[in-house]
Amino acid sequence: MNILVTGGAGFIGSAVVRHIIENTSDNVMVVDSLTYAGNLESLKDVSQNPRFQFSQTSICDGSGIDTVLSDFQPDTIMHLAAESHVDRSIDGPAAFIETNIVGTYVLLEAARKYWGTLGASKKDNFRFHHISTDEVYGDLHGTDDLFTETTPYAPSSPYSASKASSDHLVRAWNRTYNLPTLVTNCSNNYGPYHFPEKLIPLVILNAISGKPLPVYGDGAQVRDWLYVEDHARALYKVATEGQVGETYNIGGHNERKNIDVVKTICSILDELIELKPSNINSFSELITYVKDRPGHDMRYAIDASKIDRELNWKPVETFESGILKTVQWYLSNELWWKRVQDGSYAGERLGLDN
Repeated sequence: MNILVTGGAGFIGSAVVRHIIENTSDNVMVVDSLTYAGNLESLKDVSQNPRFQFSQTSICDGSGIDTVLSDFQPDTIMHLAAESHVDRSIDGPAAFIETNIVGTYVLLEAARKYWGTLGASKKDNFRFHHISTDEVYGDLHGTDDLFTETTPYAPSSPYSASKASSDHLVRAWNRTYNLPTLVTNCSNNYGPYHFPEKLIPLVILNAISGKPLPVYGDGAQVRDWLYVEDHARALYKVATEGQVGETYNIGGHNERKNIDVVKTICSILDELIELKPSNINSFSELITYVKDRPGHDMRYAIDASKIDRELNWKPVETFESGILKTVQWYLSNELWWKRVQDGSYAGERLGLDN
């Protein structure tokens, strides 16, 4: 197949691209505008593969997307391009409206136009797979409740509201225009190549630098953690085997309080690093509680039984195995994250432009 991946230089997108190139015979076209979160170095291991292509194109650029679709002739579009950091959405929501809502609309219209030009067989097999988040559901107040595919939407932040809007657009294009769409909503991802503004990489990198480890409020917020490579497997499974018009929730079955995640990372680092920053005996001494985020959701938890039952997918990694792999990756890939921190990654083109 020819698979077009929007946002393929991002954290989850690059994991999807690496999975496809390394485990299938499919061709991949990455479409990414390379905002701050897009990092071509995350694709270095597959960038020289003849089945890999890259186009620096924004999903908001309708004519640019039209050209990519016409040239590449995708069988499947996996749409991961999005602004995704809640704190950034609170400080500046405009970019989230533009990329997540307007960009998804532009991409849907380009896909619909392209789909209409296909022959019968290719048209029947075409898929538009929209990748979203469990944050569209709001938060859970009980300790046993889970998000299902039919949980009503109740987004809390500009980010989650923009993703909820994009989900609705995708379903509307399926219902109104019969565009063959699929939607997935995932829990919190973590793993290699995660941009350092997010909780887990931020804690790892702050800790080894001897900096404070900021924890919102009392750290009691609960998240369901999904190892990114498990997510990549699930997304490919949905794109290739999922039922058109359906939604699949993807979760890691790993609920943890934020403070427990931070303490786990500290404990792993205590074991792995003998020479600690000055004046501490344990990395947990760096934990610092800060003012809570406005509108902070207290608990997310995914019921992933549908994708298990219908597509035979379940996560391979436990939180314990995944977080150990993640910490070890950051300790072994200092060049990658230092180039992100100093901004030099943004000037790296890797010779991928078409």
